[in-house]
Amino acid sequence: MILLVGIVIAPMAIGPSDAQEREAYIAQHAQDFEMTASISQAALTATPVARDEFLSTPGPETFIAGGTNHDWAKLVLVYAGWPVTESNVTVITRWMRQENGADDWFNRNNPLNIGMGGYASYPNLQTAAQVVAKALTTSGGYREIAAGFASSADPATIEYAIWASPWAGGHYAWGGHWHYSPVDVVTAPGSSWGR
Repeated sequence: MILLVGIVIAPMAIGPSDAQEREAYIAQHAQDFEMTASISQAALTATPVARDEFLSTPGPETFIAGGTNHDWAKLVLVYAGWPVTESNVTVITRWMRQENGADDWFNRNNPLNIGMGGYASYPNLQTAAQVVAKALTTSGGYREIAAGFASSADPATIEYAIWASPWAGGHYAWGGHWHYSPVDVVTAPGSSWGR
């Protein structure tokens, strides 16, 4: 006996193609738009669009381009991640005046005499600002000073922290040698900025 075996294959159901599905979707969800032939005068008058205000914050290049002692103080604050406030700038510029004088604040490109016993010299004022920001934010001897700048405390609080700091040998005579008058704006030579 011979046995014949056959396989019957039923045709597979083939669904719609992607293109057919898209067309069906569009047909089901189509929207109509009608525009009348006449437009009122009011519709032709443009209504002003209110725009939100925006602000920008100056960055290092802005302060470097300014080139003044006040710009350098702001640069230190930006590099340290502290607020650039009048109080903070006042303290740094007063501190700079105590270290190098107002007219020669850029002496040795080290306005605060930070590093190597106060006699370090940096290649330019931008590098000095980076070194100062790092020292103030990482050295334990500057902890209270850093806290004052971070909170934008009043000048007296931050200045006291400077005088009380363990690295300040003479402690600025506990404010007796500190000058409180406004610090003049003085521009450093371009060479001090490496420009």
